[in-house]
Amino acid sequence: MMAKFFGNLNAVVATGFLLMLALLFWSNSSANIIGWMTFLHVISGVMWIGLLYYFNFVQMPTMPKVPAELKPAISKYIAPSALFWFRYAALATVVTGLLVSILKGYAHQAFTFQAGYRLIGVGMYLALIMAFNVWFVIWPNQKKALGLVEADADTKAKAATTAMIFSRTNTILSVPMLFAMVLQSLGGAL
Repeated sequence: MMAKFFGNLNAVVATGFLLMLALLFWSNSSANIIGWMTFLHVISGVMWIGLLYYFNFVQMPTMPKVPAELKPAISKYIAPSALFWFRYAALATVVTGLLVSILKGYAHQAFTFQAGYRLIGVGMYLALIMAFNVWFVIWPNQKKALGLVEADADTKAKAATTAMIFSRTNTILSVPMLFAMVLQSLGGAL
């Protein structure tokens, strides 16, 4: 019975949201649109950065150790699925983050680095650069490297290297981006 429940990802996710709603009801909080949007921003960001770290700390370093006959399982099934969630988590994070900044009334101040909003502004610009890399550099190159689109062996190898370089660039940028976001949320100003 438990294995059947935990084997159903939709049931697990729905249960998590039901528990969240129960916590909301129990706490007597009234969740407004900003609260919901912030929650969606955070959960999307956790998925995005979690997958970024999965690719960089697990998949890429492990692939050279995987026997050749097993690599197609990763490149044809695991990587495309993970890249789907990676792309759309990046998109959801950016969209919800922009909506939060607009709803809270600090989008202009953040994007123009006004006093009190510089940290969040830096974090927002870094996130936009990272999302651009995901959609317009990493994903197009991964499609070639994984054989999802036609490409010769040299093009695949070059595409894999380009995707890796930009994925590692995003890993670098994720550290100051997360630092800026967290510190700003704790009331830090720069």
